[in-house]
Amino acid sequence: MKKYILLFAASALAAQLHAFCGFYVAKADATLTNKASQVIIVRDGDRSAITMSSDFQGDVKDFAMVVPVPVVLKRDEIKILERNIFDRFRDYSAPRMAEYFDPEVCPRPYDDVAEYSRLESVQLTSVSRSPTLKYKKSSMVKVEAEYTIDEYDIVVLSAKESGALKQWLDENGYKIPGKAEEVLQPYVLSNMKFFVVKVNMDELKKRNPYVTNGVYPLRPIQISFNSPKFMLPIRLGMANATEAQDMIVYALSRTGRIETTNYRTVNMPTNTDVPVFVASRFSEFYSKIYNKRLNEEGRNAVFLEYAWDVSPQNPVKCDPCVGTPLYLADLQQAGVKWASVGDANGKVYFTRLHVTYDRAHYPQDLMFQETPNRENYQVRYVRRNPPYYREFSCDEGQRYLRRLRERRLEELANYQTLTGERASEYTTYLSEFDAQMRPLKDESGKPKKENFIPAFGNEDGGSTGGGKQLPVFLLSLCTLTAIFFALSRRRLTVA
Repeated sequence: MKKYILLFAASALAAQLHAFCGFYVAKADATLTNKASQVIIVRDGDRSAITMSSDFQGDVKDFAMVVPVPVVLKRDEIKILERNIFDRFRDYSAPRMAEYFDPEVCPRPYDDVAEYSRLESVQLTSVSRSPTLKYKKSSMVKVEAEYTIDEYDIVVLSAKESGALKQWLDENGYKIPGKAEEVLQPYVLSNMKFFVVKVNMDELKKRNPYVTNGVYPLRPIQISFNSPKFMLPIRLGMANATEAQDMIVYALSRTGRIETTNYRTVNMPTNTDVPVFVASRFSEFYSKIYNKRLNEEGRNAVFLEYAWDVSPQNPVKCDPCVGTPLYLADLQQAGVKWASVGDANGKVYFTRLHVTYDRAHYPQDLMFQETPNRENYQVRYVRRNPPYYREFSCDEGQRYLRRLRERRLEELANYQTLTGERASEYTTYLSEFDAQMRPLKDESGKPKKENFIPAFGNEDGGSTGGGKQLPVFLLSLCTLTAIFFALSRRRLTVA
């Protein structure tokens, strides 16, 4: 059986997901919020490299952010990357839809072959300068280091108490979120340092000479450090969040999947046949699945969306692929230092996690661990189409239509189970080809007596004789209603 594949990714959904794990601060009277984030974490022993991409909303001249870090970062441990690295990681690992076409069931006239053949082909840096920053002094807050790297002015602070840190930021021209002192305190007590970044407008304008509307892109910042703690500080990001935040974590390690240790890591449902109409609204469809699973898990789980061996020596980086596979250069840019072409020991494993967090359900930062699990995993849904050549008048075509109706009933049941949305409004999907159904004949050529209801489990079942479709339709409707009624009381099982 020959299959034809088209691929869809939840790119529109993913495009709404941006990055951050600290909090934004602003100069007085500016209004800044952050709702979502993308973060790349590379872990090798006690070494972590974290790349953050911001979805900052506001005037970039007022942009500033604070990220807790375990040590005072050196200049060469801070890099500015290009935004497209997140585009590549996102597109490569996004939830996906695989599409197949059934083989034709009835012979076609010779003249159609040319058209059939045509359809068959449808497939699918960092430059630094001497710091010139001046800050007001405080006995409780120490400026450990300060750098200007590309378009960012950076200062690393240590503080003896959260109130003093908040006061220092206030006195140096930043408007701190109202809840900042409360969320800063645990980090101060843990002797964490504070990585404070703001935009150097002169450097930003030099790098973007053609921007005339004042809308400047902010490039991702990457920091690297040694620490036995493998974690991501999300609590600080809640200080200026007005609602729950989405975050996609792309993690890379030598050993295997990355999982959270203080929150459950749960697999998203996958490898399920869904109705064909889902393809045109796949992002909306996946959002419904995600939100349903989030609520079912008590809104405090972390969801696995992709995991794959992306080692340079592994030729199969995805199956099917919805984006360009990650190159060695992408991995190295993200912070993978141990892999190289031809090095059999340079294993690299990729994990994509999705978390939606708020203060009520995530009282702790995300703590991670490397696991030995190297099993490939992907969130994948399958759309199965009728054949391109839709001639069903032959006996096999009639049997195919009965099997198709049975399959579509199961697809609707899957849709309802996955999304929680009642599928009864899609009855036309079930009966789309009923008008082409004719009574089956037995070996003597007489109309075969059929019992429609068992037909849902029997490929030879179908409408009653005489070509009358109304009884078939009524029985179909009754059966479908009964199944939907039962499904409405069916609890979704964890994939």
